[in-house]
Amino acid sequence: MKIERTPIKDLLVIHPQVHEDSRGNFFESWNKDLFKKITNGLDFVQDNQSYSKKNVLRGLHFQNPPYEQGKLVRVIKGSVLDVAVDIRKGSDTYGSYYSIELNDENKTIFWIPPGFAHGFLTLKDNTIFSYKCTSFYNKDSEGSILYNDKDLNISWGIKNPIVSKKDACASSFKSLISSFNI
Repeated sequence: MKIERTPIKDLLVIHPQVHEDSRGNFFESWNKDLFKKITNGLDFVQDNQSYSKKNVLRGLHFQNPPYEQGKLVRVIKGSVLDVAVDIRKGSDTYGSYYSIELNDENKTIFWIPPGFAHGFLTLKDNTIFSYKCTSFYNKDSEGSILYNDKDLNISWGIKNPIVSKKDACASSFKSLISSFNI
């Protein structure tokens, strides 16, 4: 696996080594020893998967401490624009975001550590999105930031995505009182 650092500290893009032949392909999408190293000893405890039609936007979500989640995300089928927003107080990149296209062709994997809000926009119908989490879901600790917040100015490439009522009513970035420190 090739691990690529992003301009935002601790966000990592992972390019697996894909073995292809006339039958199809094979690649390692997770290796406990490798990921323990890059996640500073965190372990994964829950796997989640979503299925969405084109132009569905989910996010920007996070869980507050002590239930904060690191996420290892990838696309099994289809394509997404994946976005992580740094919400770690004291970070040089606080309020900055990083976006990347993840799809079933590039097989790219994205590591988003605790302290980031996360969201994605599906770019194709029938997209299957998968993620491993370092903490169990806890409803009482969940938080969200409005996906189209003017202060974040995220370039989603679409004007009217399909969003849940909950995501359409999320808080502004300015009103965020972050529980994360760097």
